[in-house]
Amino acid sequence: MTATIRMTATIAMPAAVLALMCAGLALAGCAKKHPRTAGAPAPRAVTAEIRDGETGLASWYGHPYHGRPAANGEIYDMEGLTAAHRTLPFGTWVRVVNLTNGKSADVRITDRGPFVENRIIDVSHAAAGIIGLIGPGVARVRLDILSTPATTPSQNWYAVQAGAFRDQDRAERVRATLEREYGSARAIYHPGSPPMWRVLVGRAPTEAAAAVLAQRVRQEEGTAFVVRLDPAD
Repeated sequence: MTATIRMTATIAMPAAVLALMCAGLALAGCAKKHPRTAGAPAPRAVTAEIRDGETGLASWYGHPYHGRPAANGEIYDMEGLTAAHRTLPFGTWVRVVNLTNGKSADVRITDRGPFVENRIIDVSHAAAGIIGLIGPGVARVRLDILSTPATTPSQNWYAVQAGAFRDQDRAERVRATLEREYGSARAIYHPGSPPMWRVLVGRAPTEAAAAVLAQRVRQEEGTAFVVRLDPAD
């Protein structure tokens, strides 16, 4: 922005006033060029393991999970802007765009799920209301990564979920079968209503490596998708 100030021989403008005017014009120009959304997280570099622009089906969850601990240890508030994702690090900020109506909401990943093979994210009740998801329950969305926390190699391990069962004995039978076939399998308790036992197979240092195992398990056993291993796992 260029400001032209004319001065005549008979009217002299003090230097201090001139400096203040220029500063005001510069600030006004900056404000117009760099609008910010209140509360939006500042974007940061995204690692190669993070899939930006992921598309798939979203669902939402509220009661009976409201007031219970989420996977990251926080108490889940269904009126907060949070979500559950299988592999994104806790603390990642994601913009969820409903591809049906174009509405979007920014959410923070605090939980794990959804544990249904054809869905990619579970958003809170509040986020579902913003993007028009409460009525239909499920909608196709795009996930745009806004920011992600720094992680260490020890925090980046993945496994394959090969099933989720309400009955622990059944989960243990499946786990034993998969352990014989793939060398490593375990049953992880997941509280909820009802609670479930998740059967996880393998341990891989990258999501890509886990995806290869998931493809094999899916072909031989049926259901299989990649999940991030958290400390509790």
